[in-house]
Amino acid sequence: MLRISDISDSGGGRRLQVEGRLVGPWVEELRRLSDQALAESGTLSLDLEKLWYADLNGVALLRDLVRRNVTHVNCSPFILQQLKEALPCQ
Repeated sequence: MLRISDISDSGGGRRLQVEGRLVGPWVEELRRLSDQALAESGTLSLDLEKLWYADLNGVALLRDLVRRNVTHVNCSPFILQQLKEALPCQ
């Protein structure tokens, strides 16, 4: 299960909080919501503090979003380990 919450960002951009497991159909749901947020505001950050697991497609999506200038914040040590070769988390 995955929960995606749209939380305010004082910098004027959008921030989505991602909680749970980024697997299966939830990968495409996060892609859809990210695309929508980027189209509406131009900037996006993902709060990954409560993301517990990402499968291969989930990791690929997170990497793709970084290439699109999406910022990842509050990475757990596990998610940071999954992503460390490709992107820095703050």
